[in-house]
Amino acid sequence: MQFLKNLFPNVVPIWTGDGGVVQAINETLYMTIVTTIVAGIIGLILGALLVLWDDDGLVANRPAYFVLDKVVNVLRAIPFIILLAIMSPVTRAIVGTGIGPTAALVPLIGGTAPFFARQVQNALLTVDPGVIEAAEAMGLSPLAIVFRVYLREGLGELVRVTVLTIISIIGLTAMAGAIGGGGLGNLAIAIGYQRYENDVIWVALIFILVMVFIIQFIGDVIARKLHH
Repeated sequence: MQFLKNLFPNVVPIWTGDGGVVQAINETLYMTIVTTIVAGIIGLILGALLVLWDDDGLVANRPAYFVLDKVVNVLRAIPFIILLAIMSPVTRAIVGTGIGPTAALVPLIGGTAPFFARQVQNALLTVDPGVIEAAEAMGLSPLAIVFRVYLREGLGELVRVTVLTIISIIGLTAMAGAIGGGGLGNLAIAIGYQRYENDVIWVALIFILVMVFIIQFIGDVIARKLHH
């Protein structure tokens, strides 16, 4: 403990308590998990619709595909820091405040869902068209083909893009924290950077990297098992 106190003199006093390191870790995990679940469901649905509505899709619908494709492209193109500002009124209307980890969920989901939708679309397009044709020949409905063929055959690739998205979400939570969203980003900026306490910045960075490495490792293991 004495070694840690010498190495991180400004971290030990704020390890626990309101605004401390433990709270920042919990807030980052909270934002990451909730965003992953909600944006994952929305992105999965949108990605499947992009595949189905494409000209070569099972339910080709050019006008619907055109609108959805452009909406996804526009939302993906907006820098997240600007999206935070644009969605501030929406955030206050939904949550009642624009500060804190819960308020950060609105722009996090809004920025992640279209990104994940495009990743899902690309993952599902890797499924062998011959398998899709065989499923159609068996008389399966488009919805059944999505669940029994697309999602099952593309599961390994879906895991990879999900890992990529979760890692991206962790980075976005740090950015949201920089403007009052809480979490490790807020800890690094509000305490570490503004008070010139570099050891706090390093501790925040270390925990973010640990989260990323753990998620990447778990994702790689699952993807390899699914591939085999």
